[in-house]
Amino acid sequence: MTSSLAEPTPDRHRVRGPLLRLLFSILGANLGVFFLWGAIPGILLPLQIQAFGEDQKAQNLALVLAVGAVVALIAQPLAGMVSDRTRTRFGRRSPWMIIGALVGGMGLIGIASASTLVQIIISWCVVQLAYNFSQGPLSAVMPDRVPGPVRGLFSAFTGLGVMAGMAGGQVIASGFADSVPAGYLFFAGVALVVLVAFVLLNPDRDNRGEPREPFDAKTFFHTFWVNPVKHPDFFWGFSGRMLLNVGTNLVVGYQLYILQDYIGLGGEAIRLVPVLAVISLVATTLAVLISGPLSDRLGRRRVFVVIAGIGMAVGFSVPWIAPSVTGVLIYAALGGFFSGVFQAVDTALMSEVLPSTTTFAKDLGVLNIAATLPQTFGPALAGFIVVFFGGYVMLFPIAIVLVVLGAIAVIPIRSVR
Repeated sequence: MTSSLAEPTPDRHRVRGPLLRLLFSILGANLGVFFLWGAIPGILLPLQIQAFGEDQKAQNLALVLAVGAVVALIAQPLAGMVSDRTRTRFGRRSPWMIIGALVGGMGLIGIASASTLVQIIISWCVVQLAYNFSQGPLSAVMPDRVPGPVRGLFSAFTGLGVMAGMAGGQVIASGFADSVPAGYLFFAGVALVVLVAFVLLNPDRDNRGEPREPFDAKTFFHTFWVNPVKHPDFFWGFSGRMLLNVGTNLVVGYQLYILQDYIGLGGEAIRLVPVLAVISLVATTLAVLISGPLSDRLGRRRVFVVIAGIGMAVGFSVPWIAPSVTGVLIYAALGGFFSGVFQAVDTALMSEVLPSTTTFAKDLGVLNIAATLPQTFGPALAGFIVVFFGGYVMLFPIAIVLVVLGAIAVIPIRSVR
């Protein structure tokens, strides 16, 4: 089984045939996977954990997400290392995408049937481990198969899938507010279907004849340290992505509780969630469709990240200054738009600062720590901030500082304009 994407083409700047199919498949696969990350930490888990006690909900959610964040930290580079060394007739990425979706689905069934906080924590760890084993190899597809001149377009579609998945997951999950276990099963099914479809529509080449780099435990654990001297662009790219994503998820991850307690909507908060998600999604889509192709045309990535970070900071300042429904509606529009600008160019920028051309998945696994870890680490950190300061107000200024620092971090990158 071979893929024509791996072969040279007369005009590598045109997206057509298998490359066009891959473009839309990447959109669909990221959409399905990020449905999970928008729905579960943002809506389903908070609703389920809230049932264990209103007074302890922030602390309990922080505990669950913090433990899951540790698992995610290890899972991403581990998944990359394993897939880099996998040799099968179906290639090195596809088997892990499917295995991860199957095992992750079982983890979600475990959460759906959990009756104690300990059961939720264990099942959530399984979910983190498994879906990172799907997502890590999926992220390696672009540097594996996509020519550099069109990576901005692919990055835009990836970013659209990420942001639309996060927002769409929250919209759909809010419909399961009265049947949370059914929500877990629904999203498990969606992730499995989209990943199977991706593999079937974009078969990887048989790589059984390729040499396998021997595993070196010391080298593997060394990848967790991004050497700023040896690979400065990789380091700055990692730092910028981490800071921007943590800042964003600091607020997004606790959105339901913010609406309930900080804005004061109480039980009516769940009704506003899909409204905010739709506003954010429309703004994100507009930003992605403009920013990705424009980035390719201009041949620039960094300036878009800087603009995005500053714009996100402005968005966070609105509900901080005006804690009202109007304030969060404005935040949803601004935050969605500038997050879309960031997502549109982020993947392309990251793919161009990788230190190795032979270990894409491992290196992307490390970079993806900065994309996926904040989805659980951000809300976990938010929980500790809420407990320490006795409220939600400090989430906004801290998020502003983080996204501005993230924007500044990409400025020293020299290998990408």
